[in-house]
Amino acid sequence: MTLKKINPTTTNSWEKLNSHFDEIKNKKIVDLIDKRANGNNFNLNWKGFHVDISKNIIDNTTLNLLFELAKECDLKDAITKQFSGNLINETENRAVLHTAVRAKKDCKIEVDSINIVPGLNKTKTRIKDFTNDILSGKLRGSTNKVFTDVVNIGIGGSDLGPVMVVEALKYYSSNLNSHFVSNVDGDHVLEVIKNLNPETTLFIVVSKTFTTQETLSNANTIKNWLIKKLNKSSVSQHFAAVSTNQNAIHDFGINPDYVFPMNDWVGGRFSLWSAVGLSISLSVGYNNFEALLDGANEMDDHFKSSEFDSNIPVILGLLSIWYNNFFKAETEAVIPYTQYLNRLPAYLQQAIMESNGKSVDRSGKPVCYQTGNIIWGDTGTNSQHAFFQLIHQGTKLIPCDFIGFKFPLHKENKQHHKLMSNFFAQTEALMLGKSESLVDKELKNSKMTQKQINFLKPFKVFKGNKPTNTILIDKLTPKNLGALISMYEHKIFVQGIIWNIFSYDQWGVELGKQLASKVLDEINQNKVSKHDRSTTSLLKKYLSD
Repeated sequence: MTLKKINPTTTNSWEKLNSHFDEIKNKKIVDLIDKRANGNNFNLNWKGFHVDISKNIIDNTTLNLLFELAKECDLKDAITKQFSGNLINETENRAVLHTAVRAKKDCKIEVDSINIVPGLNKTKTRIKDFTNDILSGKLRGSTNKVFTDVVNIGIGGSDLGPVMVVEALKYYSSNLNSHFVSNVDGDHVLEVIKNLNPETTLFIVVSKTFTTQETLSNANTIKNWLIKKLNKSSVSQHFAAVSTNQNAIHDFGINPDYVFPMNDWVGGRFSLWSAVGLSISLSVGYNNFEALLDGANEMDDHFKSSEFDSNIPVILGLLSIWYNNFFKAETEAVIPYTQYLNRLPAYLQQAIMESNGKSVDRSGKPVCYQTGNIIWGDTGTNSQHAFFQLIHQGTKLIPCDFIGFKFPLHKENKQHHKLMSNFFAQTEALMLGKSESLVDKELKNSKMTQKQINFLKPFKVFKGNKPTNTILIDKLTPKNLGALISMYEHKIFVQGIIWNIFSYDQWGVELGKQLASKVLDEINQNKVSKHDRSTTSLLKKYLSD
């Protein structure tokens, strides 16, 4: 069974939302808050998560109409089909089951009438055993030395997810130093390995097909470096692989016991929960990796079973549509107030923009409305000294997610209250702004002349009314991180269903790769073939002495 194909702009609720938008678009958030008879709809509490959506340009009518839109687009049916293993990725004829990878051990989830859970459990056991054997020193390098470093070689989802989680859970690190190689840039890989000891370093090649140009180029560079430092036979004890291409893995020289499988119904950008997360398990220990999966699974259950009016991913997804399609806000900022989550915005860029950056609907027709969001951000308080100027006083409406934690990880942390005071103050400032009368009063108290006041006043006025979501979590634990990532995954799904697009293919990634292969042949042969005039000129410039 496939997903229904419903153009959201043809629904009754979309028409009602258009009319409602005209009524509410100029209202002040602070006034909307004061007028709400019941604030419960604007605060969601779930297992250590407190999600406050009160600082948005919405009222109960807005939410009810958005829930009506979700029902008209049959979101509930789509959720059921995804979790049941239906082939909802129609263009690739695949199920979408990254949720199955973190399912409970006794679940039953069928693909082609086969329960896939036992196989997933077997892979998890292998990851656990391999992790424990490496960390305990049972498995060692070719010179019998204990591993001190692990290098993940991958790109896209085979890099962004693991590197984000390893950075986020650095507090829980094992005794291994973690490194990541992704870019095909030779300087990048050589910079990573130049200070590594080949005798004590384990390399993990992550590529489903074992043909990805960037990954294989880097893997071969490292392999040659290892052989030069040690010998050819060392490859089998210093390389592991996460892939399905057994022949290519064998030819590379990797020990079959060090090879872990991938599944075609787990998309790359949603694969950190699978064997792709082997580097995570090694970096933080298997128990923490399992806790990460458990947290994601609990958010899966919340998303699958909760009514729309108390469903965190559903509400966040619908709010995003509200701003994207009605306010015409094209970007969203993600601002985590912890340095540990400094890679989260980059991770979400791929997860969201590669998923929902589509201009053709599920019927193969061009869409007549905006899809996708441009995702960006950085950590607070760094962001406040960088791009917050644009959010506060620029001409663009930029909805923001603020992510913070009630408790720090280090007991010696005496600065957490300072960090969190900025966390709360910024959302208040974005909402309230600063009026001309208040600026005038402040300037008069500074003993400026009236001429100076009149000149400076317009530059210090803040219009305010900038929407934010506040996601306050008890503590940054592996389990809570898993739930947070899962929350955003399901938000992506909600948006894709409402927009009537396929969120789980990525044909736009392929075109550049195909052309790059052709151009590489020309560069290697020092012979430029037919291109547009601009590209031809650039290639000749590159190849000239």
